[in-house]
This record gives sequence, structure tokens and C-alpha cells, in this order.
Amino acid sequence: MKKLLLGDQAIAQGALDAGLSGVYAYPGTPSTEITEYIQEWSRKNPSPTVHSRWCTNEKTAMEAALGMSYAGKRALVCMKHVGMNVCADAFVNSAVTGVNGGLIVLAADDPSMHSSQNEQDSRFYGKFALVPILEPSNQQECYDMMAYGFDLSERLRLPVLMRIVTRLAHSRAVVEVAETSRPQNAISSPADPTGWVLLPARARRKYNELIAAQPLLQESSATSPFNRKTESSEKKALGVVAAGIGYNYLMENYPEGVPFPVLKVSQYPLPTEAVCDLAARCKELLIIEDGQPFIEEQLCGLLPIQTIIRGRLDGTLPRAGELNPDNVKAALGLPSAQTFGACDTVTARPPALCQGCGHRSVYEALNKVLADYPDSRVFGDIGCYTLGALPPYQALHSCVDMGASITMAKGAADAGIFPAVAVIGDSTFTHSGMTGLLDAVNENSPITVVISDNLTTGMTGGQDSAGTNKFEAICRGLGVADEHLKVVVPLPANMDEITRILREEIEYKGVSVIIPRRECIQTLARHTRQKKQNLEKN
Repeated sequence: MKKLLLGDQAIAQGALDAGLSGVYAYPGTPSTEITEYIQEWSRKNPSPTVHSRWCTNEKTAMEAALGMSYAGKRALVCMKHVGMNVCADAFVNSAVTGVNGGLIVLAADDPSMHSSQNEQDSRFYGKFALVPILEPSNQQECYDMMAYGFDLSERLRLPVLMRIVTRLAHSRAVVEVAETSRPQNAISSPADPTGWVLLPARARRKYNELIAAQPLLQESSATSPFNRKTESSEKKALGVVAAGIGYNYLMENYPEGVPFPVLKVSQYPLPTEAVCDLAARCKELLIIEDGQPFIEEQLCGLLPIQTIIRGRLDGTLPRAGELNPDNVKAALGLPSAQTFGACDTVTARPPALCQGCGHRSVYEALNKVLADYPDSRVFGDIGCYTLGALPPYQALHSCVDMGASITMAKGAADAGIFPAVAVIGDSTFTHSGMTGLLDAVNENSPITVVISDNLTTGMTGGQDSAGTNKFEAICRGLGVADEHLKVVVPLPANMDEITRILREEIEYKGVSVIIPRRECIQTLARHTRQKKQNLEKN
């Protein structure tokens, strides 16, 4: 059976067909559509039950998936690349505990930072944790690798990291899918339950077992159906090592066939024997990989010094940004395709907050009040409200990582900055802002925290927000005083009330929290349409 699927959707369908019991994720572009696809499938197919609710953050997602694996079931964890930083503690330790049911950790990297703060390459996490890594080159491999990955995970008793990039996640292709799905695993207990208790003595034993398993990982990579090489008995001037989507770009430039030896790498550890064999038959190697020079750096230490290695490190391919068929074409020395210059009649349109968005009223009020405080600093966070850093508001002085606004405001206040204001969204607050607020409460830091609550995870398309209707209770539980916990409705008509409350709380020499609450204009329109459709049906 054939389906036209995004790379994300192919991963989701592959997981479902491989006997998935649960997906655990926090929304983040370009990984969000995986969980949404499984959620939609679950609505249409309530049996068998597949857990698919959003998690509070990537760490809780990783830990919950590990719990499902402990019970013998197959679990999938999905996140964008920066989410790997959040779940790293549980991820790295899961390689030491090992798994029971198959466990795949899906990291969607974002080269060129289309919607991200950095360009990190998640393959380094897999190497660091000493676990197998899969990197599909097209949508069909996205699908096929799910069943393969779960089987590999259960055979090696290790989690498997699967890494994709934005262009693969968000492009479509026809995918051949199975007619029937594998049934879910039955509940079972780990063969060695003591290995899941990482007391130092046991952890040392389990870590030694992980080290001892590395030859098995190497053998699996060497025999993987996803790692392929073209044969050539004669010495060639050039050989190519192409990884993941880089292999796709290579083949696009040679539709009639590549005229030199190629090693396609889509499973790691790096198949070193195949690489060394290729290097022995070629004068130089070109490494085509999207992201950081992960393979290239390893080859610099693996191959003889006389081997010429070209790629991102020597500038043959761009050091930063994503690959594309054109820069791969240039690296191969092929003539460039005809291009067209920028049109001078089209003006660039930077992103902006939606018309009618409640965040607009928040920034209007902040700018109005803080005009009287020339030394004020506003610490922002990750979400659609980050657009407040751009014109016409230009209201934010920082945006670093999820949850950083509150702790940065606290640190700035510790240093003597006044007033120090934190602006954070509702989903980001529960993701990683609550602990920062507890630090501030424990020292009664003179900061004003604005939790701009639009009742959803707006930036990634309107997914459920973990703390909806719970924020006042959370703040009280963390120790925020009732008299300094205020809720306002961010509308132009309420500007006098909002600015008055802001002034009062800024002048308070302790922790205050203001919650401007109004539903996201996009989800409001969606819910209104849905209600209308339901009424028409009835």
C-alpha cells in the first residue's frame, strides 16, 4: 500500500505498524507532526490503545517512555534537537540501564536554525551515550527504520537514537507501507531488574556491560541494510561518504548514476572497515553530511594522514547552515545550475505577532510602564511571544533557552538591575520555568514575572498546554504571595488596569507574578469553527 507522507508522518506510521504502545513528546519544530499524526490515528482507531498525550517537557517524555519500555512495551520519544539537552540525563542513563521493550528516541535537528536557537547535531549525543544511531536518507527509510530500530533496540537491549533534519521531516514522498501492523508487545518484566537501580556498584557493572557491547553495535552497523557502498576495484581520484539526507542530495546530482565509489551511511557507529576500504581505493574523500562534521572529524583520527579529507572543515561545503543540492553540486565540482537574483519588487516580511494576539497588549503595557525606568531589563523566553523582540515592540533584551527568563531575571536582580522583568509563556513556564520561580521565591528576589497565558502551546500550532487552568495554584504552591499574584485580561480596553498593576508590582521589592490570560487568536478561531460545525451537524 502506498501513501504520500511527510518524513515525520512516515516515522509515525512506521512506529504504529511496528507495534507502538506509546509516543511521548513535547512539541517542537520540526518534530511536532510525528505525535500529531499518532494522535489523529488514535482518534480514528481507539483500539489498540496507543498513548499519545503531550508531555510537560522532553525530560518527562524520556522518563515516561523508559517506564513503558521497562514494562516490555515499545515506546517512541520525539523532540527537536534542543530537547535532547533537556532529556540528556535520562537519555544517557537509559544506555546504562538498557531497555526491555524497544525504545527509539527521535531527534529532529534544524540546520540553518529555521526555528531554533542553535545548530547542534544530535548524533554527538548518540556517540556520547554509546548507543546505536539511525539516520534515514528519505521518507521510505523513515518508515522502514522504525520496525528495524525497535527490533535492533530489543536485540541489543539498548535505546536507539534516530536523527532526522528539517528538510526530511517536512518534505513529502510516496512511501510503501505495510498492509497489516505488528501487534503490541505484551507486558513483561526486565530480565535483570537490578540493572535499573543505578546505585554506583550496579551502575559500574552496567557501564562495563555497555562498553563490552560496543563490538556488537559495530557489527550491526557493518552489516546494516541501510549502510551501502558501491564497489570499484580500481583506484579512483574521489570517493564519497554520504550520510542521511546528504545521500539524497548526492543522488539528485547524478540521476544516471554516480561515477565514483560511494559509501552511504545511515547507521552508526561509523562502519570503520568500509570507510578504510573506501579510503584505500581513493586519493581523496568528500564527506557529505547535514549538520556538524560528525563523520569528518572521526575520519581525521581514523585514516592515514596522507588521506585527503574534504567537507565542512576545509570549506568544501559550508561550515554552517543546511546542505542542499546546489552546495553539494559545487562541492562535487559540477557546473552550477541557472539561478535567479532576488526580486527587487518584493519586500521582506519579518514574522510578527498575529493581529488580535493578547501578547501585543502585554508588550504595549510593558513598554508604556518601563519607559519610566531607563535601566529596566526584560528577559524573554521561547515561544511566539519572542517576536516581541522585533519591531514594533522591541521589548525583550534576552532569549536564550526554555525557562531562562525567570532565572536570568533573578540573576540580573542579584547583580543590582532594577527593574528586572521576566516574560514567559504558559507552556514554557510548566516546561522549565517553575524551578526558576521557586529559586526566586526562596530568596524573595525583586523580580516581576509575566506569565503570558494564551491557553495553548501557540508557537508550534496550538497543542495542549500542560498547566492550563493551573497557574495560580502552581504559583501559590511555589510560595508566591496571594497579594502579589494578579490575573489580567490583555485587551486594549484594559490597558489602564494592566499598566497600574505592572507599576505596583515592579515597585514591590519581592517576587510578583502577573498572568495576562486570553486565548490564542488562532485556536479561538479554530474552536469557534468547530463549535459552529457541531451545531450544524446537530
